[in-house]
Parts: sequence; structure tokens; C-alpha cells
Amino acid sequence: MSQSKDHPDPAAWLDVDLGDAAANLALDEALLEAAHEGALAAPVVRTWMAPELTVVLGSSSRLAEEIDPDACAAAGARIVRRPSGGLTVLLGPGCLMWSVVAPHRAGPPAIEAIHAAMLEPLAAALRAGGRPVERRGTSDLALVDGGPERKVSGNALRVRRHGVLYHGTLLDAFDLEAVARLLRHPPREPGYRAGRPHAAFLANLHLGRERLTAVVRSAFGAGTVAADWPRERVATLVAERYTATAWTRRL
Repeated sequence: MSQSKDHPDPAAWLDVDLGDAAANLALDEALLEAAHEGALAAPVVRTWMAPELTVVLGSSSRLAEEIDPDACAAAGARIVRRPSGGLTVLLGPGCLMWSVVAPHRAGPPAIEAIHAAMLEPLAAALRAGGRPVERRGTSDLALVDGGPERKVSGNALRVRRHGVLYHGTLLDAFDLEAVARLLRHPPREPGYRAGRPHAAFLANLHLGRERLTAVVRSAFGAGTVAADWPRERVATLVAERYTATAWTRRL
């Protein structure tokens, strides 16, 4: 992410993985609130990985429509809800999550411009890392290697008046069959999917967590290291929202 009038300082790398998916999602939202309130001077970039199978509903996802609750219970998969839009995803070991929170003092750009500013640098960094990845659909990244194009990254955003949260998945060494077991076919899909089931549509990058994290950091020029993060706000969000049944199962 290059420096700009809106972001005079380079992006900062926040080396914080709270382990728990709910806490990590709360941290994303807390950083967005900090950006919106003017407490964030520059974009913050981070990665994390859920230690166990975790279903993450989009903010407007309807639980029964997008997941198989019985299969999730049988697999011991936790169910949480994120603050951003988009459809349900399955996380766990081998699926790296990446987040960029950017302040926009003069107001955020158009949605399409946000998608481009986030996905094009990441795709370019993945290509530099040896994977033929291109942007597909509205907010996907896909392997384009001569065969059917397969999704390796799905992403979502939340926009506030003075800040943007952009986050998503990077499939690296994930159990793709688990996606087919726990998630239903999505209620909407990008054209390049062409009706394919999860197992035929998804693919892993096979770069390894350390290398993939370096790719994310490079993509957004996160050269400096952030030392602080809103711990108290995260704790409040976890207690009042991310572990609350009323929030998770509201739709």
C-alpha cells in the first residue's frame, strides 16, 4: 500500500494473533473503530489463523441457509459472526486470515476502488511468490494455472465514515473436504464458479504460513511495527458481541 495524502505514514505491521477466532474478529472491529475515530494514523496490517475448525458467518448471513448445523456440531466446529459482509467461510489450521484496517480522514473511496486497492497488490505479491493468482469476481483471488480457475481467497469489507476494514482468507494447507461437509452451496456465487461444488472450486496455495505472511506484509508495504492495540475494546467486544448467542445466531 503506497503512501498517499490520506495515508502519509507507511502501513504498520501488527504481529498479534489472539488465537481465538472471536477475539481476532473483535480486534479487527476494534481497529476499525480506532480508524473511524481518528486514533489510527496509518493502515494496520496483520494475519492470524484459527486453531480449530470455525464457521464464520457474514454480518447478514442466514445461518440455516449457509451452513449445515448438524454437521458443524458433529465436527465440533465453533460458529461465530464477523462484522463485515459477504458469505459464510470455514476457518482452521492451514487457512491464513489477513486484515488491513485503513483510516480515511476525508472519507473512504468507492467500494470498487477499495476492492482493487486491496486485492491487486496481494495478487501481485502472490505471483511474485510463485503462484499464478488473479482477481476474480468481486472479491476473490483465484489460481489461474491453465485448468479450471480455483478460489484461494475470499474477502469482505466493512466501511465506516473515516475507516475501512478489509479482511479475508488465504487457503494454504486447509482441509477442503471439511468445507464441503460443513457449508451448504452458497446462495449466490461469482460467474467463474459455474455451479461447481466446494471441493472442485477451492484450492490451496501451499506456501506455508511464514512465507504467506511475508507475502501479505510485502503486498501492503508494512515496514514499521505497531506496538499497541486496543485491548480493552477487544475484551468488551468479545464479551458483548463475539461470544454472544444473540449476535451470532440473530439471523
